[in-house]
Amino acid sequence: MPSDSMPAFVLTDTDREQLLERFLRYVRINTRSSEESDTFPSTACQWDLLKVLEQEMVAIGLEEVELTEFGYLFGTLPSNLPGQRSAPVLGLLAHVDTYCGTNGENVQPQIRKSYDGGDLPLPGVPGKSILSAKNPLLQKCVGHTIITSDGTTLLGADDKAGVAIIMTLVDWLIRHPEVPHGKVRLGFTPDEETGTGTRFFDVARFGAKAAYTFDGSLLGEIEAETFCGDSATVTLTGIDVHPGMAKARMVNALRASADLLARLPAGFLPETTEKREPYLHPYVINGEVGKVVIKFLVRGFTVADLEARETDLLRIVKETEAAFPGLKTDVLIQASYRNMKTVLDEHPEVVNLALEAVKRAGIEPNLSYIRGGTDGSALCFKGLPTPNIFAGGVNFHGHQEWVSLEWMQKSAETGLHLVHLWGELGEEFRTQ
Repeated sequence: MPSDSMPAFVLTDTDREQLLERFLRYVRINTRSSEESDTFPSTACQWDLLKVLEQEMVAIGLEEVELTEFGYLFGTLPSNLPGQRSAPVLGLLAHVDTYCGTNGENVQPQIRKSYDGGDLPLPGVPGKSILSAKNPLLQKCVGHTIITSDGTTLLGADDKAGVAIIMTLVDWLIRHPEVPHGKVRLGFTPDEETGTGTRFFDVARFGAKAAYTFDGSLLGEIEAETFCGDSATVTLTGIDVHPGMAKARMVNALRASADLLARLPAGFLPETTEKREPYLHPYVINGEVGKVVIKFLVRGFTVADLEARETDLLRIVKETEAAFPGLKTDVLIQASYRNMKTVLDEHPEVVNLALEAVKRAGIEPNLSYIRGGTDGSALCFKGLPTPNIFAGGVNFHGHQEWVSLEWMQKSAETGLHLVHLWGELGEEFRTQ
């Protein structure tokens, strides 16, 4: 299949400006999710963006636009294939929520056109900058338009870059009916950051053969492998008495929690691991003398690695319990997601089409992995093969998040080629 058999899909300057305008509009809407909520979506503010997107989807001409009771927003770009030609239904997905651990309210995006390679000041925090020396990826984006927050919030490129990319590419397809494509289903989901975003996702109702999340980072990356992820909650119950009468009676759960955290293996923390190395990550702690609750993320690319880190945690908890006589402990481990590679290896055509789309967008593809998870991790195991496509953002979840508009543009162009490939060459790829 020669690469010159497809037309070049290139966004114009006007298209790129519309992509930027969409992104800026979306990031200004607070959609921070919450792990403490018992509702779904976990925060009411996520509905604000979902309802804006619902209106926009209708306005650009998408069909079957539907916002469900659980905050899933679906829509359809009908097939325009000629005659009796058919193609498998393709899904495009992105999540609307932002990371629950960082402020996402009153985002003030900062736009730097023709980036010169230097540090990026964050005007909301005088004296603070995104340092070029500590962010070598910035050197790949000299001359680009770079967007950051003002430093007081995250930016929200995770995953509003993906939302803007999908809206831009389907808008482009609607305005270019001469480009043949099969039926495309859009889906915008809540609560990906809490790990619950696919809890009520009805794969049959969505109706796609395969899907792609636009939730990645670096230019050209197609991610077909994730961590296996579990969560663990450790509860330490002490004995609280008046400190003036505490001798031989008090069991201080706060001190016990400090002891437990100090026992964590230094070689298996997020800050000491990389690539396919597993980790055990304490990320929330709440409590007082009488009771402390610590939440952990447990991650490993294999189930064996995952279970090894959980064995470490159980051992450490018992050691801490022994070191504080009278302390009671409880550990609750809950499965979150598993490595989507297990499923995608059974559907190589889904990944191959994505890699080919990257090539046709004029980029060198990089088949990679995620030190984390996406909605695609869970959707794969629900019967919807779903790899991840780059969306251009860097430094997710923090105040130093940034995104390249040119990388977002290339992601959108990759998406255009992907839709076209599924429409024109899907059968060929399915028979390989």
